[in-house]
Amino acid sequence: QVQLVESGGGLVQAGGSLRLSCAASGSISSINMMGWWRQAPGKQRDLVATITIGGTTRYADSVRGRFTISRENAKSAVFLQMSSLKLEDTAVYYCAVFSGGVRLPWGQGTQVTVSS
Repeated sequence: QVQLVESGGGLVQAGGSLRLSCAASGSISSINMMGWWRQAPGKQRDLVATITIGGTTRYADSVRGRFTISRENAKSAVFLQMSSLKLEDTAVYYCAVFSGGVRLPWGQGTQVTVSS
């Protein structure tokens, strides 16, 4: 059974930085892509960034230039460096892992709160 564990969230002032981490464990065969989604209160869960096994990245327009996604294939880990944080970045951030084109179950998420 696959388990995703996110960490690194917290409370930060606007303009600050945070680094999120996600480690996948369990029986995982051939991870194709990993990424981050986020969900603000009362809103849908939206894509933040993804990275393929080959290193191709994709970002939401709202975070491009401020966030950087990276991964460590050997450890099935993915990271999200967030800089110049804005109030609207406040959300629960979820790690996503895709194996064979199928998204594995979400982790518990990590709360990011940006204050003014």
